[in-house]
Amino acid sequence: MSRVANPVTSAFRPARGLGNRHLQTFLGSGFRRGRLARRELARCDATHEEVTLAAGGDARLQGIYSRPRASRSDTLVLLLHGWEGSIDSNYMRLSAALLLDAGFTVLRLNFRDHGDTYHLNEEMFHSGRIEDVLNAASDAMAHWQPARLVIAGFSLGGNFALRTAIHARSTGLPVVQALAVCPPLDPARTMDAMEAGWWPYIRHFEQEWRRSLRRKRELFPQRHGFADAILKLPLRALTAWMVEAHTDYGSLDAYFSAYHVDVAALGASGVPVDALMAADDPVVPLADFDALAQQANVRLELAEHGGHCGFIEDWAMHGYGERWIAERVIANERGLGQTARDDDGDPA
Repeated sequence: MSRVANPVTSAFRPARGLGNRHLQTFLGSGFRRGRLARRELARCDATHEEVTLAAGGDARLQGIYSRPRASRSDTLVLLLHGWEGSIDSNYMRLSAALLLDAGFTVLRLNFRDHGDTYHLNEEMFHSGRIEDVLNAASDAMAHWQPARLVIAGFSLGGNFALRTAIHARSTGLPVVQALAVCPPLDPARTMDAMEAGWWPYIRHFEQEWRRSLRRKRELFPQRHGFADAILKLPLRALTAWMVEAHTDYGSLDAYFSAYHVDVAALGASGVPVDALMAADDPVVPLADFDALAQQANVRLELAEHGGHCGFIEDWAMHGYGERWIAERVIANERGLGQTARDDDGDPA
């Protein structure tokens, strides 16, 4: 099933007719699943508060802080969406609902220029902005003062979650677990895979990014007065323009290196890591996960099917990925409780 050594075989088994990777991927963001996500989050017995967090300098990020009325944990779970997703993406709402049901407090965070937040920051988003997330997480910890922090993300959000784990010790964030669903580990190889893959994926990302850039130009025309011709560039060329015009990286290779996940550093972080990957992911190359699976603190679960962040279990649109996140967070919380009891001298 895979070229990855030593993965945990996933229990995910899609219902009959749902095995196709492209169907899995597209259903994940579909209307029926969106209706389910809104309903599941709305039925939770929890309070929801829109918040703005300091992300370093003048930068600000918007999020939704949700707390169950019957809170049973002093752990804050920070959820991160994928590129051109948002706090309202289906997987974000469904994950939040399951975590709230389990008694966890949840913070769904928008990256800059995602959701309806283009106005918050003049400088545009790029994937090297790990400081945004680190600073926003630190601001959240200072404001609500939970005892522990769990970071979970999907696709690019999973990449950010893993990099947050790498920086946790140096930034003083009490990260006790990082979870990633289909995270791109090597951006250069992911770009190659998208260019060589089925054309609707790269066209989707091009269209969504162009829409975002148009919105940014409308709000900050003096800072972002680029010509319409820029918006017609294909994804690689558009990314190269962004890197040269709006970052200090200087080259596309340097930019890709900036958000490449250093798996050796992740292993040295000591943070328990859970990753869920599909062998048939049409966007993220599976081969990148071999080194990740070799790290002692990483549990890599590999499913034969699932597409890119799909993992749709049935025609009612229930998702294994969101349930996997909640179950792994619960398991880690129980492990921390057992360790605390052991440290107090109680029998194991």
